[in-house]
Amino acid sequence: MRSAKLYQYQLPMDSGVILRTQRLVNRDGWIVELQDGDQKAYGEIAPLPEFSQETAEQAGEQAKALLELWVAGEAFDLADALPSVAFGLSMAQLELQGDLPQVGNYTVAPLCAGDPDDLVIALNNMPGERVAKIKVGMYEAVRDGMVANMFIDSIPGIRLRLDANRQWTPLKAQQFAKYVKPENRGGIAFLEEPCQTPADSLAFALETGINIAWDETVRDEGFEVKAEPGVVAIVIKPTLVGSVQRCMELVKQAHEHGLTAVISSSMESSLGLNQLARFAEWQTPGVIPGLDTMQLFLSQLETPWPGCELPLKTLAELDVVWSK
Repeated sequence: MRSAKLYQYQLPMDSGVILRTQRLVNRDGWIVELQDGDQKAYGEIAPLPEFSQETAEQAGEQAKALLELWVAGEAFDLADALPSVAFGLSMAQLELQGDLPQVGNYTVAPLCAGDPDDLVIALNNMPGERVAKIKVGMYEAVRDGMVANMFIDSIPGIRLRLDANRQWTPLKAQQFAKYVKPENRGGIAFLEEPCQTPADSLAFALETGINIAWDETVRDEGFEVKAEPGVVAIVIKPTLVGSVQRCMELVKQAHEHGLTAVISSSMESSLGLNQLARFAEWQTPGVIPGLDTMQLFLSQLETPWPGCELPLKTLAELDVVWSK
C-alpha cells in the first residue's frame, strides 16, 4: 500500500548570504515522504533562487501531480520533470528501494565566506588533503588573484577550488591570472567557469595554464562530457541538474573521459545535504564533495549535519501541504 506526504519548509539564513543579485533571507523548499508498506523514505525539493529555472511554487505543484500518480501505483516519469523535482523524487525512491548506501563523505572543502585568515587557520589544522573553495568574481579580479596567492603561500599543499560563476570578461580573467604567481598556479585545483562563455573559458585555460571546471555549462542544453585541454573536472549540483540517474550518468561519463566529478550543494537543508554526502561517497569515492553550506543556515532540518550545533527543526513541526 503506497502513501505520500509533501511538507513545506522555510529555514532562516545567515544575514550575509547573497546570491547573484539578492540577499537570501530564508531557504524555502519541500520535503517529500514516500511510504510503501513498512518502508518510508524522504527527498528534498528546493529550487535555488536565481540559479534554478523553476520557482518553489512551480516545483511544489509539479511534485503534487507526480505524487498523485505514484500513490495510484504508477512509476515516476521524470523525463520532463523540473530538475529539483526530479532530484527530490528520485532520491526518495532510491532511499525507499534501499539503494542509497548509509555511509557518507562528510569531509568538506571549507567555503571561504568570511575572513580569509580564519580559513587559513582551519586549513592548516585540517587532516589529509587540504581543499578549500573560494568564490571569485564578486570583487576586483586583482584582489581575487592576491587572495589566491595568499592561501597558496600560507598553506603547504593546498588545492584551491575557485568559482567565478561566469562573472569575468576575458580581460578580467587575465587580470586575475596576472596576479597569481606562475609557481602558484599549480595550487589551483580548478577554476569553475571563469568567463561568460565556454569558449572564452577554454581560451583562458590554454593561455594561463590554470585548470578549469564546468559547472553552469553542465546544465546547458546539449552539454556533453568530453576531454578538452585545460578542463579537469565537472561540478554536479543535483538540485539544478535533475534526477539521481542523470547525475550518475554524468559521473560515469566524467570518469570515462578522465575528469574528476564533484558532487556539490545548492544550499539544501541538512536533510538533503546528508543525502548528498552519502551519494558523493557512493558515486565519487575519494573526492571531497562541495557541501560546506550548512554554515550559511541558522537552523537545521530533521537530520543533523555532523558537528553542526544549529537548532534542529523536525518534520513534525512543518506544514503538511499534501497527503494521500
